Order: sequence, then C-alpha cells, then structure tokens
Amino acid sequence: MKPGIHPEYYQAKVRCACGNEFEAGSTLKEIKVEICSKCHPFFTGKQKLVDSAGRVERFKRKYAKFEQERAQKSAAKKSDS
Repeated sequence: MKPGIHPEYYQAKVRCACGNEFEAGSTLKEIKVEICSKCHPFFTGKQKLVDSAGRVERFKRKYAKFEQERAQKSAAKKSDS
C-alpha cells in the first residue's frame, strides 16, 4: 500500500437513538445512528411504527375523504330504493 493516501482507521463508538452503544471499525471516530440491531423490528421481532414526516396522518387524511364519498354514495343508493 502506498503511504499517505489511505485514511486513518479507528475503533469508532457507534451510538443509537435508543441508547445502545457498541464499537466498530471506521474512518470516523464517532457514529450516530437512528436504528440499530437492538431496536430494529427485524431483529427484535416487535413491530414499531416509525412515522416519517407525518406520512401515516397524510395517508389517513387522504383515504378518509375516499371513505366519506363511498358512504355518501351508499346512503344515496339506499334512499333511492
């Protein structure tokens, strides 16, 4: 290997948002992550809903309008019968 062209390699301390800390090799000294193997649903077997920027609420709002229209159409059909 050529000297002077490779980055420094450290034992980095990785910190998760859940509070878990572990060490890994990296060119960074400290790494912060949002989800690790201690809190990820694939490894824990527990399903957590991670809402990203209100997407669940936006989905519910969008389909609430659809449900209202469907209810109105079915009410109109019942009143015509």
